[in-house]
Amino acid sequence: MTDNGNSKTTELSDKMLINMPEEIAVIEAHGILQGNAAITLIDVRERGASLGYISGALIIPINLLEKQSDRLPADKDSPIITYCGSTILSKQANTTLKKLGYTNVHFIRGGFNAWQALGFDVASDSRFTSEQLTRYSRNILLDEIGIEGQVKLLNSKVLIVGAGGLGCPAALYLAAAGVGTIGIADFDMLDLSNLNRQVLHGTADVGRLKIDSAKDALYRLNPGINIVTYEERFTARNCLDIIKEYDVVMDATDSIKTKFLLNDACFFAGKPYVFGGATKFDGQASVFFPNGGGPCLRCMFPRPPSERAAPTCSEIGVLGVVPGQIGLVQAAEILKLILGIGKTLIGRLLIYGSLNTYFETINFERNPSCPLCGNEPAIKTLAVDSKEYIDDVCEI
Repeated sequence: MTDNGNSKTTELSDKMLINMPEEIAVIEAHGILQGNAAITLIDVRERGASLGYISGALIIPINLLEKQSDRLPADKDSPIITYCGSTILSKQANTTLKKLGYTNVHFIRGGFNAWQALGFDVASDSRFTSEQLTRYSRNILLDEIGIEGQVKLLNSKVLIVGAGGLGCPAALYLAAAGVGTIGIADFDMLDLSNLNRQVLHGTADVGRLKIDSAKDALYRLNPGINIVTYEERFTARNCLDIIKEYDVVMDATDSIKTKFLLNDACFFAGKPYVFGGATKFDGQASVFFPNGGGPCLRCMFPRPPSERAAPTCSEIGVLGVVPGQIGLVQAAEILKLILGIGKTLIGRLLIYGSLNTYFETINFERNPSCPLCGNEPAIKTLAVDSKEYIDDVCEI
């Protein structure tokens, strides 16, 4: 048979393939495709080519099989092998092919995933390696992300201030998603009491710097990204120099003064500030980004409340899963900001209560009288000696 488009040509006898069952094991299919007969191999995945494909396959998504029937063999008895990600779409594709009159149709059991798992060669038209295509395949399959979105993630830089209960789950999922550079600022050492919520660290890490154990854990998860650590107090003197290197800044602290410092620094740097907090059984999250058209933290609270009015989890406790859930909300907001998809929490405050299992969203607007981002701002620079800021990164 003549090579049709990207069809795979072998020299196995047609009769031998006709006598085979419709479902062919991967190893058997590999041998057949290395044989000596004319076989048309069809990738019927809806986004097959974006994740790599078996070399020589004809790329026809299942929903286009009938519309693109002119690309199929003219001889209805010609042998055809289909494959998808696993098996389901292949079976459906073969049903369609039979309706079109083809009599010699087969599919690869386990599909492309099984083919890859055995280490057989695959082709790709992508800028990604085969390992990257596999690792990020579930992202790439999403229409809202695809190849271009994954490129955005790999080119992005996110700073997480604090390697505690908020920062740990967020860092894990940002690393897993393929955020290319993750910065972690924290100067604290791991304490045994941290381990009910700070899931990047283990018992053997007690006494280590959190940034070191966090870095090790993230590289174990995804060695293909870059982790930058800052073993220093996050202060008004150094924060702008650190923040300027990043696209998004995540608050993973439990100090109210540090939160205001992050809010102000991100405003002056023009960066989105992904806010989060959790104590006891409750948590909150938002995105403050005046440059993106939204309010800042000071639009709600012009001045930081007293520390007595905003106690930390080390003072009143926290159920470990609560900062974990809030941290994951923050991670989702970060990914949406990078990808430019969905509706973020800009202009909205998410409130979560774990005891009664409720999520509530409060809308709020930019305050024209805000001392930072209002029409006549009183705060025009970071006051490095201001008592309003604390020169500490507290854990949560």
